[in-house]
Amino acid sequence: MAQAQEKTQTPALVLSPNPVKTAATELRPWGSFTILEEGRGYKIKRIEVKPGHRLSLQMHHHRSEHWIVVSGTAKVECGGEEITLGSNQSTYVPQCTTHRLENPGVIPLILIEVQNGEYLGEDDIVRFQDDYSRAN
Repeated sequence: MAQAQEKTQTPALVLSPNPVKTAATELRPWGSFTILEEGRGYKIKRIEVKPGHRLSLQMHHHRSEHWIVVSGTAKVECGGEEITLGSNQSTYVPQCTTHRLENPGVIPLILIEVQNGEYLGEDDIVRFQDDYSRAN
């Protein structure tokens, strides 16, 4: 006689005890970003960069970033080195490292950014060069 097997559920991965789910989209001269989720020590964004546009050459004192390309082409400058990424490729930007993201293609660049750090505010941006004349 066959015995019934007990079904077990795998617990969901919990990144933070109190994640905040949001869908706040902010427009920028280069495109936009949407905060998908944030919690203590992390923030997840969807970033869209218009063709031919780029973000400022910048760095952050309090966070690192991991970028995963969803679609389009990303030209990445990080720590003085330059790489090109396509769909399903990623790169890591360490804390206190100069970096820049550019869309050299003809379609929008869409990527997911995962930020990690003790402070994740938008005011933790030190700009070294900016195509849109924005101050720090």
